[in-house]
Amino acid sequence: MPDPLTYASAKMRPLPHVIFMSRWLQLPLYLGLIVAQAVYVWHFWVELTHLVEAAFGNQDALAQIVTAVTPPGQAASTAKTPSETVIMLVVLGLIDVVMISNLLIMVIVGGYETFVSRMRLESHPDQPEWLSHVNASVLKVKLATAIIGISSIHLLKTFINAQAYDEKTLLWQTVIHITFLLSAMAIAATDRIMRTDAAPSPPAGRTEPPGGRTRGSPR
Repeated sequence: MPDPLTYASAKMRPLPHVIFMSRWLQLPLYLGLIVAQAVYVWHFWVELTHLVEAAFGNQDALAQIVTAVTPPGQAASTAKTPSETVIMLVVLGLIDVVMISNLLIMVIVGGYETFVSRMRLESHPDQPEWLSHVNASVLKVKLATAIIGISSIHLLKTFINAQAYDEKTLLWQTVIHITFLLSAMAIAATDRIMRTDAAPSPPAGRTEPPGGRTRGSPR
């Protein structure tokens, strides 16, 4: 029996077929994001290695992590061992890398599944739970939620090292984070309204009462 997808593609007129096949132009973009994911993995291990080496007294590694967490224009600490604040800022930076990596995975897998081609992972044991019901609206909400998490990490890093920033910087970072939060709430509310409007309404006289019996049905 021929594949219905192949049969459907064969029956398409030339111009619609070319337009439909143009979705594969996005494939190099997702492959590029995979390369970016590999760069983040390398960056994570470099930062983690420097943190471990600094904890064991390596002064070069300590200088590397202190420089990484020191805001521009501020003098770097000259301590011989990493302080608790420096360790916390480095760990938050590692968490930030992980969350951005999660965001990349959602964009790569969810975007490919939604806009390029089905992966057919329905029976795969490692299929992500969210991928079973992903669509453009769900993907937007999840991406907005991930961006809020990343913004929260950056805001927390700023507040931990608040003495190194002026009030204007603290205020604007807080305002930007609140803007992300309100934007995500607006996206989620819009998606819920659209799903409610798209839901089919029950036929007249067939509403389901609390007892489970349909109105108008015989006793």
